[in-house]
Amino acid sequence: MGFLNDVFYLLLVISILVVIHEFGHFIAARLTGMRAEVFSVGMGPRILGWNKITGFNFGKLAKDWDGQGHTDYRIALLPIGGYVKISGMIDESMDTEFIKKEPQAWEFRSKSTLQKTFVISAGVIMNTLLAILFFSAIAFFSGKSLYQTTTIRYVESKSIAETIGFKAGDKILSVNGKAIVDWEQFFQLLAEKDFGNNKYIKVQREGNQVTLKAEGTKILKTISNQEHFGIYPKGTKVLIMAIETLKPAGKAGMQPGDTVKSINGEQICSITQFIGIVKSHKNSSLFIEWERKGKILSDSIKPTEKGIIGVQIDQDYFGPVKHVDYGLLESINIGADETYRTVVLFVGSVVQIIKGNVSVKQSIGGPIMIAKSASQSAERGLSYFIRFMAVLSITLAVLNILPFPALDGGHLVFIIIEGIIRREVPPKVKIVFQQIGFAVLMLFMLYVIYNDFTRL
Repeated sequence: MGFLNDVFYLLLVISILVVIHEFGHFIAARLTGMRAEVFSVGMGPRILGWNKITGFNFGKLAKDWDGQGHTDYRIALLPIGGYVKISGMIDESMDTEFIKKEPQAWEFRSKSTLQKTFVISAGVIMNTLLAILFFSAIAFFSGKSLYQTTTIRYVESKSIAETIGFKAGDKILSVNGKAIVDWEQFFQLLAEKDFGNNKYIKVQREGNQVTLKAEGTKILKTISNQEHFGIYPKGTKVLIMAIETLKPAGKAGMQPGDTVKSINGEQICSITQFIGIVKSHKNSSLFIEWERKGKILSDSIKPTEKGIIGVQIDQDYFGPVKHVDYGLLESINIGADETYRTVVLFVGSVVQIIKGNVSVKQSIGGPIMIAKSASQSAERGLSYFIRFMAVLSITLAVLNILPFPALDGGHLVFIIIEGIIRREVPPKVKIVFQQIGFAVLMLFMLYVIYNDFTRL
């Protein structure tokens, strides 16, 4: 079931984001007087579709089919993404029949530099607007819950937080001289602002002020590897979400909604901590304390030989919270700001990869990693899933605008060159670059898929 969930959410996310991207190209083409011959949801052979000439029908269209300026709206075999075929444009379809004729008024190649630029950039614009919409919707409908604490409850062993020097009980005072008022602000200043630069964190520890140094490159690697910082605020607890009644925890009387207090006297506040302790005590009893509606319960529970006790757990914050609601204009402003920060974060990651500060292998995820992340975000709730799609939409936008053949940015380079020299680059040159770019992209895709498998 987990695999099917992963596949479902992968197809859902990719289809939405790519179709929105292609719709940008489609509507821009129509607005500038260009013909869009095909608008396809999915890739590959046509399964069914509709157009004004032949109406609704199944299968392929006739080889001599001429849309006469009308679009064939279709669903294709492979349910990943989609595409728009614009008349007079050399694209991934590699259709070159039109170059044997004189440019027509409705073709891409006959339009001005500004119109071509608009059409090519429209997909990226749509993905960016979608991200702003998603981030704004989260702010408007959900507001924001700010953890009103700056005190650390737990630091995971061998985590970047431990490497930096954080300790349980530290109260965070400032980051690079900026006073900290809540947990979210702390993480924004630590992981997002001045991306890649060293951070100096002042903490209060046992009555004294201590300054810690967080190296920018180590923070980068942690973010790129999608690792947790290993630091948890005061008020974080492990929550029991589900119980297998015939497994050790169920037999001991634990129930969904319980919060784990301690194991063998050690206070528990993270999923990683809980799993690590239980797995390291296979077939040996653990004394576990848990809380239910203010009452403390306890029992000796013996994990199975696989190192499990039969619980599904989550991590949540139970400390003081300040909830902030936003109006429409405030939400749009927050959405735009979140989008900007996501772009800066992604571009910064790419720059650090180029500089060699971050591993390509650990930084780049393919369809398998996207599927897992999409499924996990959906399980956490709608707002998490929408946020994941917003971030992925920005990723798609930035990648597409890169000046690489076969991407929108590659087409844009040719448009700019043609605008400067005031004549069309020979179609054969475009075709060669398109073919090379497509081949390189396919090799890159194979690499990221292989990379995904090695990280499982």
